[in-house]
Amino acid sequence: MKLADFLEEATVIPKLNSNSKEDVINELSENISNTHTNINHERLVEVLMEREKLCSTAVDFGVAVPHAKLSGINDIVIGFGRSLEGIAFESLDKKPTHFFIALIAPEEVAGAHIQLLARISKIFKEPEFRSRLMKYETGEEIFESIITEDEKY
Repeated sequence: MKLADFLEEATVIPKLNSNSKEDVINELSENISNTHTNINHERLVEVLMEREKLCSTAVDFGVAVPHAKLSGINDIVIGFGRSLEGIAFESLDKKPTHFFIALIAPEEVAGAHIQLLARISKIFKEPEFRSRLMKYETGEEIFESIITEDEKY
């Protein structure tokens, strides 16, 4: 199972306008719901924020993986956003977060959801990869780079 199976270029935001956790969740959710019209924007924000209240989904290396399960969808959806400046997202290392990978799974899915979280963690631990992602200008470049990196695993 690869990120390429679920990430679409249309759900990649090369420059987030957000400057807070809530804004990031809202911006990612809006982009995902605009691309996947069967996903309600407000409900997606609600389930992602509920998950964030349990424990921040920001990990080390400037990466956060906001994720949740959502009723009414049939397949996993992934969205990506990048903040050049970085956003305080309550990360484990207390540093700003630059990369946000939203992972939305149907309520019935368990194993695939966990496998993708592990895959995201593995791919985004690579410092050279993260450095390259910071240099790209367009969503297309970022999308292609993620897909190429994903193929290595």
